[in-house]
Amino acid sequence: MSSIRFDATKQYYATSSLVLGYALCSSLLAVINKFAITKFNYPGLLTALQYLTSALGVWVLGKLGFLHHDQFTFEIAKKFLPAAMVFYLAIFTNTNLLRHANVDTFIVFRSLTPLLVALADTTFRRQPCPSKLTFVSLLIILGGAVGYVATDSAFTLTAYSWAFAYLVTITTEMVYIKHMVTNLGLNTWGFVFYNNLLSLMIAPVFWFLTGEYVDVFATLGSNSGNWFEPIAFFAVSLSCVFGLAISFFGFAARKAISATAFTVTGVVNKFLTVAINVLIWDKHASPFGLLCLLFTLAGGVLYQQSVTGAGGAPAQRESTALKQTDCENDGDDFRDEN
Repeated sequence: MSSIRFDATKQYYATSSLVLGYALCSSLLAVINKFAITKFNYPGLLTALQYLTSALGVWVLGKLGFLHHDQFTFEIAKKFLPAAMVFYLAIFTNTNLLRHANVDTFIVFRSLTPLLVALADTTFRRQPCPSKLTFVSLLIILGGAVGYVATDSAFTLTAYSWAFAYLVTITTEMVYIKHMVTNLGLNTWGFVFYNNLLSLMIAPVFWFLTGEYVDVFATLGSNSGNWFEPIAFFAVSLSCVFGLAISFFGFAARKAISATAFTVTGVVNKFLTVAINVLIWDKHASPFGLLCLLFTLAGGVLYQQSVTGAGGAPAQRESTALKQTDCENDGDDFRDEN
């Protein structure tokens, strides 16, 4: 009996650590990417460097024996390619949304995703319907974010177009990647390796579609710009390191919690991003807007209470099934080692 209780406690702290790591990386990466794109104004190239760092980092660490990842095969790559496409589109639309709108707009549309993911989980993945308390908590998150943006944000047609495109792609990505994590049978580092390597292969297509390659070649040809300035190099390097970290914590957290809980975590951690924004910039929300953010955070806490109450049993059964699948597919999985 004590052994079972110890295993449950160990699993609780392991899951909490993964979710906390993802929340911190996600919040800080948003700020770091803001800093990096200011000093290195090539978003497509910046994200490609992040993909390269993550894929190369996993491969090198695997060769050195510090971690184990699934080897690259064309059969698995073909199965994973749709998920990588959706992932890249989510990052692509997210980057353009932030280029044409402010952080407030991003938070509003990001806060809509838990509701859509919960509906998609129930409709397509045949998950149990969320409880009334869960839906109330999701509505609190949405209402808090809408109230925050209503205080000081202005929207444009271009920004709204990218925002709706981001909403569709990020909702699809949240549900479809969860499906891939559950059914494809790769370990955590295997998902990181495949996702970033395939996204890196997709990147040149969007460089040509967006015309960014023209700006890059023009800057290289004129020897202008800030390619080799120390502050630009530091900003890009820092964003690449955090890109690798969020790759691991993101996939590990997806395996440990439900798609909706993972999405809510992504919404709530934006509170830290906005808090940093208040400290370093003069363009931020009014006191009422910040109060609305507190409601968003409270909605996230209420959601956690709802899924650990009446809805905890299905989530626990799902987590147990995932653990069994992980043990059968790969005994060296990072979460099992922890």
